[in-house]
Amino acid sequence: MTIAEHNHERRDYEAAVFYCEQAAQKALKALLLHRTSTTPPKIHNLVELGRMAGADARMLDFLAELTPHYMMTRYPDAAGVLTTEIYDGRISLAFLRGTKEVLKWCRNRLR
Repeated sequence: MTIAEHNHERRDYEAAVFYCEQAAQKALKALLLHRTSTTPPKIHNLVELGRMAGADARMLDFLAELTPHYMMTRYPDAAGVLTTEIYDGRISLAFLRGTKEVLKWCRNRLR
């Protein structure tokens, strides 16, 4: 999450969103590992990971919004346009805030 925040501060919004997705994915997988003591599935679908972890509808909506950005930020041709045209400070900040909620939610369930 720190890397996402640093990229946002440097106005590298595309990278900030990428690292938000990565942070959410890692947190959900850590929670699943903690609960099941088995390796979590090797998927990038945050909604599916959220369902498996017991996320509520509001969080699942956020995860559904964040999920496609893994492909769009990692593979520039997946977006269909220049990613600098997609990502700005407002979008990055919204994903930062939502991802912090995901991390807090996961952290609270690890106790």
